[in-house]
Amino acid sequence: MLDWTDRHARFFFRLFSPNIMLYTEMVTTGALIHGPRERLLAHNEEHPVAFQLGGSNPEDLAKCASFIEDCGYNEVNLNVGCPSNRVQSGRFGACLMAEPALVAECVSAMKENTKLPVTIKCRLGIDQLDQYEHLSHFISEVASAGCNLFIIHARKAWLNGLSPKENREIPPLNYDRVFQIKADFPALDIILNGGIKSIKDCLMLLNHVDGIMMGREAYQNPGILLDVDETLFTSTSTTTETACAHQQLQTSLAKRIKIAALMGDYIEKELDKGTPIKSITRHTLGLFNQLPGARSFRRVLSEPAKGASGIDTWYTALSCIAGTSEFKL
Repeated sequence: MLDWTDRHARFFFRLFSPNIMLYTEMVTTGALIHGPRERLLAHNEEHPVAFQLGGSNPEDLAKCASFIEDCGYNEVNLNVGCPSNRVQSGRFGACLMAEPALVAECVSAMKENTKLPVTIKCRLGIDQLDQYEHLSHFISEVASAGCNLFIIHARKAWLNGLSPKENREIPPLNYDRVFQIKADFPALDIILNGGIKSIKDCLMLLNHVDGIMMGREAYQNPGILLDVDETLFTSTSTTTETACAHQQLQTSLAKRIKIAALMGDYIEKELDKGTPIKSITRHTLGLFNQLPGARSFRRVLSEPAKGASGIDTWYTALSCIAGTSEFKL
């Protein structure tokens, strides 16, 4: 989710649920140590939130884990799943699945330098190292260093020949392999990632694993998160299967309007700090997907109308959605 889940995106998604765990975009240890650390670590108190690191030097990772804890994050996540050439050239991301001993050393170093949970996001395997035995050995060795939670993207990665986008689509999903890891390592928390399109999918998959990570589907169609609290975090749902479609639509619209109002307040505050409005609104384009006026909403935010500026752009976009007449420019 590089360049996607920045602090503005995380503020937006926190409005859908106080319970979901949010993850930052991956930041390299080099950037955090030598770059604009304060900006890279900035957040909006959108807890619970994990900071995702990219790196393979245990000393640098330990140092960064300390920075992350001091800044108030809830978890340190090491990315061992990104397959891009740029990441490989820095010897981190998915290529580290070939070096479980090094990953274990990295986890151990971070745990010595922070009280935060240290977790791993990985793939099923890479290139020819894609048998179950390879994944099981990787999990076992890294867990022995103190990692108790693994987020597994249920696809292997081809480090040569496929782009990052193709690596998200071409290697087939294999949920059964993740289920087997959970069965073989029952004491570990195993989170499933990859190809999940709905909360209904989550309910089914949670029979086999401890949690679900959703990325691009939730980003592009955030409306699927509107009922996540009632469905996954409470024992009863406020939306029953027998509710009529019109009632469901109105409930959905009311929730989206409330989120839009809170985003309006946030945008105004950020504009006062000098933040460009598109840096924020680019994350909200899917807010009204499948509702009347959604295309016009996206168009206004993508290509601000002549004469509209600042917060006016947000409310002009909202005026395209039926049922949002209470918003005044």
